[in-house]
Amino acid sequence: MNSAPEKIAIAIVTFNRSTYLKELLASAAAMDTPPFKIVVVDNASTDDTQDVLAAAIKDFPEGLVINHRLDTNTGGSGGFSEGTKVALEQGADWVWLMDDDVEILPDALEQFAPWMQRFKVIHGRRYDFDGTPFYWQAKFNEFLGVPLPYSGKQFGREGYAVTNSGTFEGMLISADIVRKIGLPDPRFFISWDDAAYAWLAAQHTDVVYVDAFVLKRKREQKQVNLGIRHLNDGSPLFRFHVIRNRAYVGKYFAEYGKLNRVGFGIGTALTLAKEVFRLVVVQHTLKGLGDLARGFRANRALWRDKSWRPMDPADVPAQLTNDR
Repeated sequence: MNSAPEKIAIAIVTFNRSTYLKELLASAAAMDTPPFKIVVVDNASTDDTQDVLAAAIKDFPEGLVINHRLDTNTGGSGGFSEGTKVALEQGADWVWLMDDDVEILPDALEQFAPWMQRFKVIHGRRYDFDGTPFYWQAKFNEFLGVPLPYSGKQFGREGYAVTNSGTFEGMLISADIVRKIGLPDPRFFISWDDAAYAWLAAQHTDVVYVDAFVLKRKREQKQVNLGIRHLNDGSPLFRFHVIRNRAYVGKYFAEYGKLNRVGFGIGTALTLAKEVFRLVVVQHTLKGLGDLARGFRANRALWRDKSWRPMDPADVPAQLTNDR
């Protein structure tokens, strides 16, 4: 059996889903190889999350679980930015980012171990809530500025596929890469943050999707199976941010000289069309059109913001010289 490196920190972001968090932490306690640290970022939950967390911590060695509660809800983006920062402050060599509505498979770190010798940003496979393999294989089309499913077999002979997109539902990233590209950008709040972060990483290293199951998704969602991908339902917050945050993606593309304004505009139009399709086909309503319109107005305002700067790698905690 492959042994996993010692300093993998799990960064979990949670908000008002204490039942899922309890199940996730129980799965973490049952891992064959325990992580170096578990950082739980509580995004100002108003339910019994803190009570659940206090009880769950007793199942771990002292100091392994860090309860990091925020005063305000910073969205998934802010939570993952903060979780990554705290993990690196603790001395982690790797950060495994995940939402609260997943379950960790017992041998997850052993499954990751051989890949960590070769790559710096890794996505393992996930089971869906019904136990079937969850389909995820997205890659940025840089002309359009949108991640699209890539065709063909998911994995080559060696058991991995190179991508340039990502998800915070299971992205494992080396601290070395975080120090090159900066922390996850909290300004996204939700949507596009993980895809854009993996794209940034892909400008410096290979980002891969490996044929190794490490997580199971727990939350059931309304969805339509389109064959090449599943389309889930979306919230008003999601609809607003998925359009607004296109501006952030475009600005990062421009920083690396990869922005094609015509193509990116087409990509934004396609994104808008997809969200209208989602409303009609998955949610059977048009009531969310106002959210998309507000998002588009905010998108235009962000494009005009000349003060915007990318995340600064200088803000990433320095590597510790001594083991903890």
